[in-house]
Amino acid sequence: MSLTLYIHPLASFCHKVLIGLYENDTPFDARIVDFSDPVSAASHVDRWPVGKVPVLHDSATGRVVPETSIIIEYLQQHYPGPVQLLPTDAGQLLEVRLWDRFCDLHVSVPMQKIVTDRIRPEGANDPHGVAEAHAAIEIAYQMIEGQLHGKKWAAGDDFTMADCSALPALFFASIVHPFRDDQEQLAAYLDRLLQRPSIERVIAEAQPYFKFFPYQEAMPKRFLEAAE
Repeated sequence: MSLTLYIHPLASFCHKVLIGLYENDTPFDARIVDFSDPVSAASHVDRWPVGKVPVLHDSATGRVVPETSIIIEYLQQHYPGPVQLLPTDAGQLLEVRLWDRFCDLHVSVPMQKIVTDRIRPEGANDPHGVAEAHAAIEIAYQMIEGQLHGKKWAAGDDFTMADCSALPALFFASIVHPFRDDQEQLAAYLDRLLQRPSIERVIAEAQPYFKFFPYQEAMPKRFLEAAE
């Protein structure tokens, strides 16, 4: 097995790449980076000095591949499977990349701002920044709601990298900033995502760690109950 993916099981960006791997049944070895362990953390910084996860290592080529969208594109180029997560049509590819980046930057990033603010040391909270993050997520929800009209998946009829990005973004964001009642397309889309086998697997593997999520009390009980 030449592929090793370095992850943290509660990290939303790791879930994005795991969905891509499971969609195509791509063989790989998952290794957890324990950032509380100086040895594990230092080894990962040696691997990728930015110190973020996920990072893919391909022993067959000697490549270290960081950044979620780049990892998924690398997998499609070098380890293709039956599910084409990046379309060959140039126009459709731009649409997929747009909504992939949109979910990462305009849903996941502000969601993480809200989550990490809860675990900051006393006196170091950023209420203004958190309010800005909530406002940013609400705008993103409205835009995704409009994008989804007439579509099964984020960029059209086919499941793509944009949907790999959307699931962890919306799953965690919907906990810290719930959908409004009139955002029916958004809620139905998240339900469709959660029923997809690759995503069911990712959620099942993450469930034992959901008890450590800083907004655990707001997480739907069905996910916490399965983890007990």
